[in-house]
Amino acid sequence: MSELHDKKIEYLEVTANRIRELIIDTLLEAGSGHSAGPLGMADIFTALYFHVLNHNPKKPQWLDRDRVVLSNGHICPVQYVTLALAGYFPVEELKTLRKLNTRLQGHPHRGALPGVETTSGPLGSGLSQAIGMALAAKLDKKKYRIYCIASDGEHDEGNFWEAVMFAGKNKLNNLTLIVDRNNIQIDGYTEDIMPLEPFREKYEAFRWNVLTIDGHNIRDFVDAINEAKAIYEKPTVVIAHTIPGKGVSFMEGDYVWHGKPPNKEEAKKALSELRTLGRRIESEHQ
Repeated sequence: MSELHDKKIEYLEVTANRIRELIIDTLLEAGSGHSAGPLGMADIFTALYFHVLNHNPKKPQWLDRDRVVLSNGHICPVQYVTLALAGYFPVEELKTLRKLNTRLQGHPHRGALPGVETTSGPLGSGLSQAIGMALAAKLDKKKYRIYCIASDGEHDEGNFWEAVMFAGKNKLNNLTLIVDRNNIQIDGYTEDIMPLEPFREKYEAFRWNVLTIDGHNIRDFVDAINEAKAIYEKPTVVIAHTIPGKGVSFMEGDYVWHGKPPNKEEAKKALSELRTLGRRIESEHQ
């Protein structure tokens, strides 16, 4: 991992904002899909693919690559956009999201698109898949790392907690779980539907190293990843507090946008706000 100097932070922040713009464009073209989660996770996906990961877009099946498992597959617009900008496939293909015969399905499908490691859709299964990869790496004495991205809402699934217990028991220090703690799910707010708190303490009880960060602070996220690499006796979970719909004022914090795309007028307003934000980011770093 290269040094995270101020110029690199500027580049990552500008890239994250560009990813948000493309998410809006892509969802508008598709006419369906999820808005809130993808916008909220743009900073973390940017940091992963443009700074953290050991990967090669020109060789997506490189055996020693780091693996990213997207458990909450409904936020795939942010994964697709990030993969495209990173060079895994043409950016123009984003226009095919959710269309007939597309490689960009509404939930990712393994083998359909370079850079997509697993098939996801049913919530709660991604961590188990990531655990299998982490165990395989240890058995093969490989140094690549596994990063699993999951939603807070999918912690309602019992099989998710079985996986949490298994990873802690087996001390999978090559596994880092990143939880999008945005406090929403499709039916409302997580603490109204099925309270998760005390969240941190639950992971600690299952023998995990727990880090809590602002999911929109790229430097804090990278610091957390570096700390996870230094932990040798347990897996790490990064609880990333994010704002669903980040960057678009009328979407921020509103669970209604969990599974709703913008219409033409809403997209126009969203893009205007994001472009203004982009100019502000550039001016702050001058």
